[in-house]
Amino acid sequence: MLPRNALNDSTYFGAIVGRVANRIGGAQFILNGTRYELDANEQQNMLHGGHPGFSDVVWEVTKYKKDGEHPRIMFTYHSFDGEEGFPGDLKVMVTYSLVGKYKLSVKMVAESQNKATPVNLAQHAYWNLGGHDSGDILSEKIQIFGSHITPTNDQLIPTGRIVSVKGTPYDLLEPRVIKSKIKELINGFDINYVLDGEKGKKMKRVAVVWDEKSGRSMRLTTDAPGVQFYTGNNIEDVKGKGGYVYEAYAGLCLETQGFPDSVNHPNFPSQIVNPGQVYKHCMLFMFSIDQESN
Repeated sequence: MLPRNALNDSTYFGAIVGRVANRIGGAQFILNGTRYELDANEQQNMLHGGHPGFSDVVWEVTKYKKDGEHPRIMFTYHSFDGEEGFPGDLKVMVTYSLVGKYKLSVKMVAESQNKATPVNLAQHAYWNLGGHDSGDILSEKIQIFGSHITPTNDQLIPTGRIVSVKGTPYDLLEPRVIKSKIKELINGFDINYVLDGEKGKKMKRVAVVWDEKSGRSMRLTTDAPGVQFYTGNNIEDVKGKGGYVYEAYAGLCLETQGFPDSVNHPNFPSQIVNPGQVYKHCMLFMFSIDQESN
């Protein structure tokens, strides 16, 4: 995982993003008859909760267990009514846990205190299984268990359609080397996949990533409906660990999430959390050194 460098970092390396991750078109939405104007921090749109979003605020450590079978740490943040334009007070808790030697669990919980509000939290880790200083991720292989995407306009705002990946560069239903598909795109991957899921199972398979040179693999599951696959297209001259400088495609993101701009598309799964309701979002990263397998 690549490290986050500073509070003014625009790459969101390793950050929790929200109150609503990804983009909200026109930086506005209507909820219960009221129009909410948000902070437009990417052209006329909102990205990752505005500025500052949850990635640039100070979280409190409320629980910490260093030893034992499942070491963990919990971060808590109180988002105030009107922060970046969002309605209502929101209590947010994010817990990172190590499960054995090779699994990382991330659990996000948010409680609406007094008003209905959209909530869509995401973990914005960048992964390079070859090591943070090994170059780009273009030779890594990926499989994504999503047979549909939510296509976007030229500002990466969803059109509202849900379309099949069949016959498109986004078809990653079978393992593919990233560079074999990325050459068919203008810049790289930055798209929300609709996860297929399996009947009767709460946690869905999201993706498997392999690095042939190191032999490392990563599997990801979640209870969220979608995942944003981003190949670090816009990373440029970012100084990291040991002075190593990251460039485009230095890492990939698999951000499990609700669909982008859901507040403006009634056909997308709702992100609205009412007072008394609890938002929950879980993901599990599993690492191994093995051959390709599902």
